[in-house]
Amino acid sequence: MRYIKPEPYYEGLPPFNVSGSPFNVVPIHNYPELMKDTCALINAEWPRSETARMRSLEASCDTLPCSLVLTTEGMCRVIAHLKLSPITSKKKACFVESVVVDKRHRGQGFGKLIMKFAEDYCRVVLDLKTIYLSTIDQDGFYERIGYEYCAPVTMYGPRHCELPSLQNAKKKYMKKVL
Repeated sequence: MRYIKPEPYYEGLPPFNVSGSPFNVVPIHNYPELMKDTCALINAEWPRSETARMRSLEASCDTLPCSLVLTTEGMCRVIAHLKLSPITSKKKACFVESVVVDKRHRGQGFGKLIMKFAEDYCRVVLDLKTIYLSTIDQDGFYERIGYEYCAPVTMYGPRHCELPSLQNAKKKYMKKVL
């Protein structure tokens, strides 16, 4: 197996891609060749126009927003994705969204792996203190990895209010202090 040296700003993070491990977690903006496959993975779960999805992925950067992908060794297949987004009213926090694992690889610990890496990236690289998220039906998973229920949080600042909808009524908000 080939060892892929982590990017310099990963120093201090747990080595998820150490020798012998067939997986890597990387910011997508450093590997634009993975964007099409990542777009297809996300759209398989939440359909949206390819153009809009690609624009969102192309906005990824070293700060926020940042899309992280879990890939196989050699970067040949995207297994999971998540996006870290800023919360305008909370400078030391972010909102994790679009967490998705390829259907063929669910139940194998990849969701936990990419979430753990995202937490470390937020703490070490971005110097954040808290991660927030919302979920409709995966709160059991997030509880098992240390998230707790919290009051709703909006990414858009105090003047934004979400339109009432059945989907929003089912959302559960959670957070983890890093």
